[in-house]
Amino acid sequence: MNAAESQGPAFDIQLPAPTVKPTPRWVRVRVGEHWIADSRNALLLSWYGPGRLPTYCFPPDDVRTDRLVSTGDLAADGVSTKYDVLTTDDVLPGAARLFLEPPEELAALRDHVTFIWHDPRLQWFEEALQVHVHARDPGKRVDAVPSGRHIRVDLDGTTVAESDRTVAVFETHLPTRWYFPPVDVRQDLLEATDSVSRCPYKGTARWWSVRTPAGVHSDVAWSYPETVVEIPRIAGLVAFFNEHVDLYVDGEPQRRPVTPWTYRLTETDRV
Repeated sequence: MNAAESQGPAFDIQLPAPTVKPTPRWVRVRVGEHWIADSRNALLLSWYGPGRLPTYCFPPDDVRTDRLVSTGDLAADGVSTKYDVLTTDDVLPGAARLFLEPPEELAALRDHVTFIWHDPRLQWFEEALQVHVHARDPGKRVDAVPSGRHIRVDLDGTTVAESDRTVAVFETHLPTRWYFPPVDVRQDLLEATDSVSRCPYKGTARWWSVRTPAGVHSDVAWSYPETVVEIPRIAGLVAFFNEHVDLYVDGEPQRRPVTPWTYRLTETDRV
């Protein structure tokens, strides 16, 4: 695999270079009643792209390495190697990642171990608080700002949402997302799906597909019924993927951005 392949497709948004920094947080991972990682010397790996989200990496002395068995497979991040995690009565396939020969810019991760975040059998903790989805990057910011701009969303020539009172969410490394009051969205065009996703910066989202006369666009709209305490302004509002709808800001059509969400990613990769 060459460098270009390992970095994945090129995006309009500028993905930051990966960084590795010590964290002052006490970080642990539990499977059932057993701690498989427990460290006050973890490293925070901040990276973005396919298979890459911020995570904590543990020195081998702070990990139950006797519970890890190599699969020999390269992980989707293009750098680490997959390891199965053995429990007392089960096997979690590929649930651990070991950085055996990281590139020079990630050299501090050599022999460090991280774990996947989307398997509910693995529970992550910062101090005494259980955390979800991925580690929070201290260099990332999310601002929810009421906007008076006129925002319209079309699909297949049909207006799905239109409002002068959206909330603009400015999130580092992402396009601006526009959150609409439900009364300004064509509810008759929305079809609730079973999809659920979590964001450590915003909360737990539910999803909708949009049905137009031309067909169904799966999981292109979402809402956070309950948000994290830091960003209450978007609670209950509806947003759409700029990447998959026709967006107009003050009457001006916006080019669909090319981002990791341009491609139909898995549930755990959603916003």
